[in-house]
Amino acid sequence: MAIKVATWNVNSVKARLERLLVWLDKAEPDVVCLQELKVTDEAFPAEALADAGYNAAAHGQRTYNGVAILSRKEISDISSGMGDGVDDPQARVIKASTYGIDVVSVYVPNGREVGSDKWEYKLDWLSRFRKYLDENLTKNKRVAIGGDFNVAPEERDVANPDKWRESVLCHEGGRERLQSLIDWGLVDTIRMHHDGEGPFSWWDYRRLAFPKGDGLRIDHVLATKKLADTCVDAYVDRDERKGKKPSDHAPVVAEFEIQE
Repeated sequence: MAIKVATWNVNSVKARLERLLVWLDKAEPDVVCLQELKVTDEAFPAEALADAGYNAAAHGQRTYNGVAILSRKEISDISSGMGDGVDDPQARVIKASTYGIDVVSVYVPNGREVGSDKWEYKLDWLSRFRKYLDENLTKNKRVAIGGDFNVAPEERDVANPDKWRESVLCHEGGRERLQSLIDWGLVDTIRMHHDGEGPFSWWDYRRLAFPKGDGLRIDHVLATKKLADTCVDAYVDRDERKGKKPSDHAPVVAEFEIQE
């Protein structure tokens, strides 16, 4: 069974809905993790997505954050948040099951500036998410975690590493916590198929970053070994950063050939 699992920070599902629907029709992903919905659950465009052939589970928030999972098949066992008792109103995690895969869509805090309160929140959030893996997922099952992690794992994931090295996207504090997630039992699907620089998934709207090639790879599809062993390709759909009113992120797609 061939399955495409994608992740895309759409930077407002309302503003990007037309592009999203066109992309779904063109790319034909089976499962999609969305981030930065910027709408409440009531305003999430479930009907339009259903008309496009996708079931949806969303965890929204007005103006900020918000995550969702789309699937061409039935979605079950839906849960939102980390359920760890922390009073955190930010909508950044949703989990569901579909195609025999436990899927998590995640939007990691940006951190704004190293040393700030938002930076400390990011580091704490990533530590909480590491505990979430232990308590909510099983590493010997098929698990896919797709999301905007706001961390470029290595120097080769940054077009201009000297420029970004001390930023919240490349700081060792964030990289260490991302590595702790991978050490839980996850595989970076892009790195299974790409050894060199990039491919990048995010380009700042400012300073002509996209045409200048000033990109970073901060969006990832991570999979447990049982699922990753079936990964036949992974790539960034860079074309979606082009054209009219794009998100500042491009979709990341991992393709699997699963034996039923």
